[in-house]
Amino acid sequence: MATIGACAAFGSICGSSLATAATMTRVALPEMRRHDYHDSLATGALAAGGTLDILIPPSVVLVIYAVLTGQNIDRMFIAALVPGVLAALGYMLAIRAHVALNPASAPPAARVPWRQRISGLIRIWPVVLIFTTVIGGIYAGVFTPTEGAVVGAAATGLLAWARGGLTGGALREAIFETASGTAMIFMIVLGAAAFNGFLALTGLPMQAADAIGGLDLPPVMILAAILLLYLVLGCIMDSLSMILLTVPIFYPLIMTLDFGMSPADTAIWFGILALVVEVGMITPPVGLNVFVINAMSGGTPMRDAFAGVIPFLVSDILRIILLVAFPAITLGLMRALY
Repeated sequence: MATIGACAAFGSICGSSLATAATMTRVALPEMRRHDYHDSLATGALAAGGTLDILIPPSVVLVIYAVLTGQNIDRMFIAALVPGVLAALGYMLAIRAHVALNPASAPPAARVPWRQRISGLIRIWPVVLIFTTVIGGIYAGVFTPTEGAVVGAAATGLLAWARGGLTGGALREAIFETASGTAMIFMIVLGAAAFNGFLALTGLPMQAADAIGGLDLPPVMILAAILLLYLVLGCIMDSLSMILLTVPIFYPLIMTLDFGMSPADTAIWFGILALVVEVGMITPPVGLNVFVINAMSGGTPMRDAFAGVIPFLVSDILRIILLVAFPAITLGLMRALY
């Protein structure tokens, strides 16, 4: 559960699902293994937690959707906050249910004394300060998310150097691990991009979209068919490519349907629902997050890695149904602020 919370926090300053999953794997997986957690639960939580960056602002996919449809990016970010928090809480409940059914997957450890907890929090105050500066600077408009990443990386590097952790062998190891991890991620992305190009050339996503548009069904059923197609395409495409290929087709169709809302609200609501593409990051056979974490975990069978994400997939599907049934969950905070 702490890992899910950390993924949500890190995703808010990262914007990349793969980077969030890779970073948190380095931090959290050794600790979970040290406490004898099953690899399937540990890697499943990390893979699912990495997808939170798509919902937690600032989200690259949300920005792309806003640009493609001419929506206000600030309003999109505000509308994504509650669904993002709901996703994190849903993952935590999935973990609790999984452990209740299978206690051996996460055996209890000795409780840490409060004095040790407080001293640990005191030691990490510089990290909290860096995090607050980056987030505050982005939302205050002092710098862009990319510039915020530079500020965070530079400040973290200086902190590591000041504490003596960035010298000699440690520095060489950090450079090597960064280079190898980045290369591994880009090789996976390169393979996915090649396959996305194949799908674009065949026109399969466009043909599927045209087929859905031709259905004589109620608006909610057409929306359900679109989301179902997103779930299927998510198994073989990455989220950004899916948004780029399908939103120009689906968005005009959605805007012709009557959901009992204003056009502006409908556009933002559909934009948040379209982030169901995040589920594709943890579904077979592509599941980029699962491949990244499996490669970094060193020894976890791919079958166990995909089995570990099943509770989180169930949580995702239930959350999507909830957001479709109750649009106010998505739009309530945005309406209150604007």
